[in-house]
Amino acid sequence: MNSTRLLLGRHSRIGQSYILTTNVDGRAALFANDAVAVTAMQEFQRLDLEGLTHSIAYVVMPDHVHWLMQLRAASLDVVMRRFKSRTAVHANRVLGRVGRFWQSCYHDHAIRSDESLFRHAMYLMANPIRAGLATQLGEYPHAWCEWELEGSCAKAEFMGADR
Repeated sequence: MNSTRLLLGRHSRIGQSYILTTNVDGRAALFANDAVAVTAMQEFQRLDLEGLTHSIAYVVMPDHVHWLMQLRAASLDVVMRRFKSRTAVHANRVLGRVGRFWQSCYHDHAIRSDESLFRHAMYLMANPIRAGLATQLGEYPHAWCEWELEGSCAKAEFMGADR
């Protein structure tokens, strides 16, 4: 069900960095399939190449994605519609399924300072560790960050509860 409360106060600002989170319909673990997870990662890269976004970090979990990016053009709604539409078509084809792939809404959080940008990126990158899918930063194959991860971020402060 689409919640209009998620739309209240949503503003897209070019140059603003955001964390975007969206869930697979029914929280089904469709991204557990490596080819489907790669599809989402390629779509983040495609949106960057199209000039709509600049990806800073992302993680494709089995049933949801987190994407830290800077908006370069269009609106959050346009970017998410393109991401969800393209990944749904390709993922359904790969999985040999039809029907709805994504939940209808997404969550966005504007990053307010450069200092918190790195902290948020590392929080996202630690998501697979909190979920038991990896034991250290940089180990999970369906995550990427523009910062070097080795030795710089394995601190307990990034190991908080999953959002």
